[in-house]
Amino acid sequence: MSATANKTLEATLAPPTRCKEQRLQQTLTEYREALHEAFDNGCTTMSATNDVVTPYNLPYQAKDALKSYVPKLHNTYNANELDGEHPLRFVNRAGKFDLDTEREHEICWNVPQPGRGTNFWIPLRLNPDQQELWGELLDDESSTKVGELRLQRHRKTWTLHVTVEYEIKDTSELPENPTRVGFDIGESMLVTGCALQHDTPTKPLLINGKEAKRLRKEMFTTLKRLQERDASEWRIEERFSYHQNRLTDIIEKASRESVEYARQFENPVIVMEDLAFIRVSLDYGKYMNRRLHSWAFARLQGRIEDKARDAGIPVRYVHPQYTSKTCHSCKRIGYRPRQAEFRCKNPACRVSTFQADINASANIARRVDPWGESLPVKQVGDDSPRDGSRCDTATVHRETSAPAQMNLTTHQD
Repeated sequence: MSATANKTLEATLAPPTRCKEQRLQQTLTEYREALHEAFDNGCTTMSATNDVVTPYNLPYQAKDALKSYVPKLHNTYNANELDGEHPLRFVNRAGKFDLDTEREHEICWNVPQPGRGTNFWIPLRLNPDQQELWGELLDDESSTKVGELRLQRHRKTWTLHVTVEYEIKDTSELPENPTRVGFDIGESMLVTGCALQHDTPTKPLLINGKEAKRLRKEMFTTLKRLQERDASEWRIEERFSYHQNRLTDIIEKASRESVEYARQFENPVIVMEDLAFIRVSLDYGKYMNRRLHSWAFARLQGRIEDKARDAGIPVRYVHPQYTSKTCHSCKRIGYRPRQAEFRCKNPACRVSTFQADINASANIARRVDPWGESLPVKQVGDDSPRDGSRCDTATVHRETSAPAQMNLTTHQD
């Protein structure tokens, strides 16, 4: 069975000539003026928006996008004001591309302009990771469809985002005899993966979060100093973009490695914690809350889910409570004397000491249970490592349900 998914393709426009640059800038400025007037007039219907934007010198693809977008700002998003840097939006009829493998830039985009015969072609520099999907988009026999297009100017460059709808394997049902692969997202250890084969943790994956942690600290310190010195807005934005781009690169690499790890197993099912409430539930003090809230847990989970969906791997979310407190083998509550070490209190358990993040990811994987999730009968106190720090490296916590198995070896970081 197949299903459909949406993805945003990204491309950078090759440096345009002076004439094309002026035409692009003029269209963007005209679009933003029309957007602000329609919004300020409180247009909540397509017909009301049409009355406002019709006089503007815009291509019909941009006017149609405004007629759909402005009512959403009022009715769906309840927006009170507009940002001044809105991208130029086009409906899918603006998605006209040309492919020629003999050109330096193989794909060109036909840029919509107002009037007849005024459109112009411009080459695109593609995101290398999206080459395959671009090829499917331009294949006449492919079922991939173009959605909305957004054009944004970033200082000296123009970026085009194209939403596409494409077919994927239906992952609504779990496969028979699935291999459950749990992923624990944390701060010190960015991603910890653990597959359960015959209910035994197998071939763990550990992706260190040291560099992401350093970048977050550096970004916070840099932006704070710039603000204290009343630095110009463009300088603050430049530094913010620099750090965000580096963090995005780390997230992309970590999510790609995580999905590749899951693919090596037969009938994999990726299991992650449902951290929807993490921002309201965490209270580790002002300093630790800032560190944890600045880290995009959901962003990394989302990229893992996106890549898993493309690979046809089902993704499930489970309750996060007690995952790092519970022994994956005997399901009894234990403790963490150090950041990366878990100890089981049960003298009859086969596990005495274990790597804490692998223990948590094994618990997460085991939560996908046909009999439903379960929690320990007795809730216990804080899970913080007993080394003076304020917070656990993992995110949120909970327990497991399954048979007990594992040797006594401690996995080293």
